[in-house]
Amino acid sequence: MAGFIQEQGGWLSEDDLAQHHSDWDEPIKTDYRGVTCWECPPNGQGIIALEALNITEGFDIAGMGPQSADRYHHLIEATRLGFADAFEYLADPRSVEVPTSIWASKEYADKRRELIDPQRAMKTAPYGKMVPGSDTVYISVIDGAGNACSLINSVFANFGSGLVVPGTGIVMHNRAALFQLDPEHPNVLAGRKRPFHTIIPAMATRDGELWLSYGVMGGFMQPQGHLQVISNMVDFGMDSQTALDALRFQVAGDELWLEGDVDNEVAAELHRRGHRVNVMHGPQRGGAGGMGGGQIISRDPDSGVLSGGSEPRKDGAAVGW
Repeated sequence: MAGFIQEQGGWLSEDDLAQHHSDWDEPIKTDYRGVTCWECPPNGQGIIALEALNITEGFDIAGMGPQSADRYHHLIEATRLGFADAFEYLADPRSVEVPTSIWASKEYADKRRELIDPQRAMKTAPYGKMVPGSDTVYISVIDGAGNACSLINSVFANFGSGLVVPGTGIVMHNRAALFQLDPEHPNVLAGRKRPFHTIIPAMATRDGELWLSYGVMGGFMQPQGHLQVISNMVDFGMDSQTALDALRFQVAGDELWLEGDVDNEVAAELHRRGHRVNVMHGPQRGGAGGMGGGQIISRDPDSGVLSGGSEPRKDGAAVGW
């Protein structure tokens, strides 16, 4: 692998591979209306989902209705604020200090929530001030005893870097594309450092008992997919499959994408509030280029009954045995 990369003009060495190690990380969490949502910590983007959930918890989402312009607007703005913080602060905590505890706190979300105008989209979502203190596969498995595995694997872009090590079948990913080149940025490109990372398998518990094992593939769609799926199930009582079937939005920079089946009046109202609305039709609605691809298994802690849901926008299946 190292020899092949160096032949292509790259920097990967045998010493780099020898020094690599995997870690068992402690997940980060927040409580959303009695449901504990667990995410992968930085350098992963799970913190975006937690911040958005914390912000959203301060609004009466259930009272707004599942496909209302009000509900879309508030979740969209919470998502935009989460990404604004991520692009400013998210980096490898092994190399720089990442203010994760402040970032995931309810107190920080309270301040961020004040920026949301219920009738008008922010022109640009600002990052907050924190004082320190598609080639993707998702698999969710739960056994009869309630043990669960939530797993995502990805090489990032289509075929990653486009390089396959001869004789091995190993596709080299291009995750370093998410480093920054600004030398003052915490996520600046450097050796022995991990970049901003998008894959975030997740779980949720209730009263200490496993409730959900879930994930939503699709690059930057992942944390906003988590927000929408959890809101669907907690605020509106949807089951696993219905929560995945429900129409989604995607925040992409300062633009907003909606699925083609959205009510025209909802799209028009979001446009009136200042969102730069685009409508997505056709097969691109699935995968990393669209509204993501999710899988969910929910578990009834009393009966042990498992209920699986599989993404309708791309391939996948819910299987019991």
